[in-house]
Amino acid sequence: MAEHNELGQRGEIIAQSFLKDKGYKILHVNWRIRKLEIDIIAMDGETLVFVEVKTRQTLLFGEPENAVNYKKQKSLIHAANAYVVRNRIENDARFDIISIIIERNSTVINHFPDAFY
Repeated sequence: MAEHNELGQRGEIIAQSFLKDKGYKILHVNWRIRKLEIDIIAMDGETLVFVEVKTRQTLLFGEPENAVNYKKQKSLIHAANAYVVRNRIENDARFDIISIIIERNSTVINHFPDAFY
């Protein structure tokens, strides 16, 4: 497996633990439909949350959350709509971003609830 894929998986595991510690209930990890994927689908109380996780080892290319550009947001919205329709969900929903920077001796996690619409 490529190093960036391993880093991404590690970040998703950290994000799941972070969300569980905040009281979220994890429903799905890496949920896919066609070529679209949602990293984490969770419940925050009665709210359905679609979470995009971005993990980096350095800030050389900017903050990880900035990688969730308009094109990525559009893909996530399409995937989320498919999930809601397929599962007949009627709960309110939102999109969160979890940004993780894993350096040698530290991990920094930033959570952006309701990051985009």
